Amino acid sequence: MKVTADIPDELYRRVKAKAATQGRAVREVTEALYSAYVETTDAESRIRDGEAWLERWLELSRRMPPPVDSSTARDHLDQARGRLDPA
Repeated sequence: MKVTADIPDELYRRVKAKAATQGRAVREVTEALYSAYVETTDAESRIRDGEAWLERWLELSRRMPPPVDSSTARDHLDQARGRLDPA
């Protein structure tokens, strides 16, 4: 079956160049992508989505400024325990 698709020129050039370095035709690459898409299970998709979510979350955490308060969670627990323990 023939398929016509609009693909950005730059993307197509990159795909064509990479396929050429691998000795493959763009048609072969396209078939492989379609096959991989159809064969992907829902579980695999959920794992990939979860991994993408985690990576975005980690990237956001890397952008966060360091905390002003350098105390640890343990320090906070010890302080709270001191307030609750009878003297």
